[in-house]
Amino acid sequence: MKITRKNEPLTTNGQPPVVGEKLPDFEVEKADGSVVKMANLITKPTLISVVPNINTSVCSISTKRFNGEVDKYEGIDFYTVSTNTPEEQKDWCAAEGVAKMELLSDEQLDFGKKMGLYIESAGVDSRSIWIVDGNHEVIYQELIQEMTNEPNYSAALAFLDNLK
Repeated sequence: MKITRKNEPLTTNGQPPVVGEKLPDFEVEKADGSVVKMANLITKPTLISVVPNINTSVCSISTKRFNGEVDKYEGIDFYTVSTNTPEEQKDWCAAEGVAKMELLSDEQLDFGKKMGLYIESAGVDSRSIWIVDGNHEVIYQELIQEMTNEPNYSAALAFLDNLK
């Protein structure tokens, strides 16, 4: 997939799943260091916000924004996936007061590579928003074409509103 960062062209390692397709069986790391498979992580409707690096401004802004929305959506899980280590994510959460949004580490790059989101030249995953159902099927996606742009929060949250 072709994207840009500050208008410089970048390419991901593949084509991400589209609406109607199932997510690949990826693994990510939780804050406690345990590795969890997608099948055990997603058991109900879930919003996954993918950010390249939690320690950059746009990634921080989007994670804090979704963290502020979590309580409004009963029965829906919210996760942020970044290529940061679990320790970096914990430090960021402590510094920013983020306690509701669960951060998951793709430090091993399994998620990004299997999702077609990994940008080898940058060593990070491409910014995107995913909403999947309890059967792991993609029901909403936003692939952000310019990595320095924020996602369309209103569209993703409106989609969740319609799931209620």
